[in-house]
Amino acid sequence: MAFMRKSKFRHVFGKPLKKDDGYDNIRVTKNSWDSPFCSVNPKYIAIITESAGGGSFLVLPIKQTGRVEMNQPVVDGHKGPVLDIAFCPHNDDVIASCSEDCTVKVWQIPEGGLTRNLTEPVVELVSHIKRACIVTWHPSAQNILLSAGADSKICIWNVGTGELYVEINLPDLIYSASFSYNGNRFVCTCKDKILRVIDSRTGKVIKETKEPCHQGSKPAQALYLKHDKVFTTGFSRMSERQYALWDANTLEQMSLDEIDQANGVLMPVYDGDVEMIYLIGKGDSIIRYYEITDEAPYVHYLSLYQSRDPTRGFGVMCKRGLNINNCEIMRIYKLLNTGTVEVIPFTVPRKSELFQDDIYPDTASDQPAISGEDWFRGVDADPVLVSLKDMFASEMKEPAKVVIKSNILDKKVPATPSRRSEEVASTPQAKTAHSVVRPASEAAPAASGAGAELPPENETTPPPPKPSIGPKPGSKSEPEETVTSPPKPSIGSKPGSKSEPEGFDPQGILEDIRKLKLIVKAHERRIKTLEERVAQYEAPSTDEDGLGETC
Repeated sequence: MAFMRKSKFRHVFGKPLKKDDGYDNIRVTKNSWDSPFCSVNPKYIAIITESAGGGSFLVLPIKQTGRVEMNQPVVDGHKGPVLDIAFCPHNDDVIASCSEDCTVKVWQIPEGGLTRNLTEPVVELVSHIKRACIVTWHPSAQNILLSAGADSKICIWNVGTGELYVEINLPDLIYSASFSYNGNRFVCTCKDKILRVIDSRTGKVIKETKEPCHQGSKPAQALYLKHDKVFTTGFSRMSERQYALWDANTLEQMSLDEIDQANGVLMPVYDGDVEMIYLIGKGDSIIRYYEITDEAPYVHYLSLYQSRDPTRGFGVMCKRGLNINNCEIMRIYKLLNTGTVEVIPFTVPRKSELFQDDIYPDTASDQPAISGEDWFRGVDADPVLVSLKDMFASEMKEPAKVVIKSNILDKKVPATPSRRSEEVASTPQAKTAHSVVRPASEAAPAASGAGAELPPENETTPPPPKPSIGPKPGSKSEPEETVTSPPKPSIGSKPGSKSEPEGFDPQGILEDIRKLKLIVKAHERRIKTLEERVAQYEAPSTDEDGLGETC
């Protein structure tokens, strides 16, 4: 019996936004080069457009959705068609482009977007003798740019100074290039079907496959993943599209799987935060996504997004521009042949409105880890990470209010006389018997006797003797109180009276009074019962009808 593998991304789904939330009336380039033709960051979206007599690309503010005007300003500085563009990961206003005019140019977008055509680049990099096809930025070092051209040459630039650091010659046309996580290496695929891992500073080939990574003659794409892995897409000898996973240190194949027999080149998109791969094919209407794990077969299929329109190009938003409140983990801007850009968010369904830290680990920030000069001297650094929790805004209507109440058990509840004790206190006998308030020391023995056994039924309990208040007639005058302890003031003493002596406990005295009243009440009930029995025995026995019984 097969068990389904557990994954928090199994139910990820893509749902396109409304047409008004996308972009329309864009003349997307018709060039046949295998490039995404689009680049996106949290501020702008850039799209390579069709132009006559040169090359241009459109840069729009990300919030400027809807129909694009025909006279919208563009970046128009290349003499040939633009083949690839890429925004700088450390500056949202900087974008690099390469063209068939053999140049690589870096542009500074003014704050707020273009108000007129931009024709003057910040830096122009000239080294390729044939068309420049690929541009990609270093993930952690500032101002480090890689460019590749049809002259089978890869150049590593410092765009801050316009200096060429490394020039690497390869045996054939380069199809793709991708930096490692810290940028000390990069992987590339060429027309000779060989997969190579190259040192970024020296240009030395560290490792290469002995056999073609994919047997087909169509272009292969490669991505350098975390944990020293390489992901490639290509074609088999029978023109079946396939993907493979490799160990970056040995270039041994870890996994290989076939997908279908379509013609479009599969272009992989990597989300290193959650280890997911999205496969987007030119001319396809399907976007497949997979999860990379350490368990065989290492690449696990999750699901797919399907629409009616084929893909002309695409752009991918970084994590800093996603909607964290909706649990969005990917947003793809899909270019259509009709001139429309369809926005497709991919969401993990969650019911909780709290921040989901399991699907949003720390991601790369827009701050470079090191300078370009330090990197070229041999210093390596991983990208600077930032938490996405600061971007999360709770949509709860009211925050939970916690009211801390005091524990009533911590307080001593004063004893309240019961209803029966109040009735006893109201009887004349109780008033007579307890007309004098005794000190707590004298009431203690009486209180201890509250739990003692009552006298037997055949014995009569004599009433307690009345205490004498004044002296006997004829005797010498004596003080009213014979107790040696200091006199205690009455309970109801006025505020102007003397201060209470130490050890005076009015509450204890009241408690002793209550107990004495209960004892007196019990004795009274017992006396009444005994008197009734004595009366029954003294009365003559009468049995006139012969049916009476003596109780």
